Amino acid sequence: MNIPCYPQSRNIRFEDKSFFDALFRSLQPRVSECSFANLFLFRHAHFYRLTRVKNSFVVLGRGYNGEAYFLPPLGEDVDDALSILLPDGLVLYGCDESFVDSYLAAIKDIEITDERDAFDYLYLRRDLAELPGNRYHKKKNRVNYFESRHVYTVEPFSQDHREGALRLLEEWLRIRSEVESPSLRPEVAACAEAVEIAGLLGLEGVVILVEGTLRAFVLGERLNNDTSVCHFLKADPFMEGLYQLADREFNRRCFSDCTYVNREQDLGEPNLRSSKLSYHPCELVKKYRAWKALDTVFQG
Repeated sequence: MNIPCYPQSRNIRFEDKSFFDALFRSLQPRVSECSFANLFLFRHAHFYRLTRVKNSFVVLGRGYNGEAYFLPPLGEDVDDALSILLPDGLVLYGCDESFVDSYLAAIKDIEITDERDAFDYLYLRRDLAELPGNRYHKKKNRVNYFESRHVYTVEPFSQDHREGALRLLEEWLRIRSEVESPSLRPEVAACAEAVEIAGLLGLEGVVILVEGTLRAFVLGERLNNDTSVCHFLKADPFMEGLYQLADREFNRRCFSDCTYVNREQDLGEPNLRSSKLSYHPCELVKKYRAWKALDTVFQG
């Protein structure tokens, strides 16, 4: 595989899937960005590029605010890669606590800050599949409300549902088109491509059909041996209880051998944060940003 040496880089390609899959199987990541599907689907949104630094492989990217960064190096010689990229003035984004402890704690003149808006929400999958006890009472009531008013079926996502999912996604965007969010259209573009090539990417999910019409779909994958990740959940916003039903059915039917499900970050959006917190995460997977102090960079 031709991966140029830093500072040269190239686009992430679909042909890189087996390469990334092997790296992530070895790494067993807890951070939702660390999957090939995520990197590939958001390659345009974040201008992802791939480079080699010594014996490590590094994804370069750009945030929604335009800031350039690199994701934690993959493979061998992580320390060597950091010793080149950080003094070069690049920002490291998306490392978890384990990475901080293993590779950053001993580096001198480094600034490290947590990124609350990027924390991943981790849940016990069984809780979301069963909605047990009083703390999920409101969720169950909403599901019951939906079930009492609609005739519906749940099916595994397949390419037979492609057109219906794309129509729903188009309507979902139309309803939210006036929302000022830099992530909205990039997310919709990524979701549309996920619908188109879900099988090729290894994504699994469910759809909810109401009287034969697709009204919700969920797509995700296995993040590590005991954790699934939900990448996309879209539903008709005018059907009360449908979001809760779709989330429940995804966790009932997909990756049932997993202990946890990662539902990604809230990007600092208040409504999304409130919604994710209302499902009672068992952990917020912290992510950090790190960079060399400016005077150290200038001296270098």
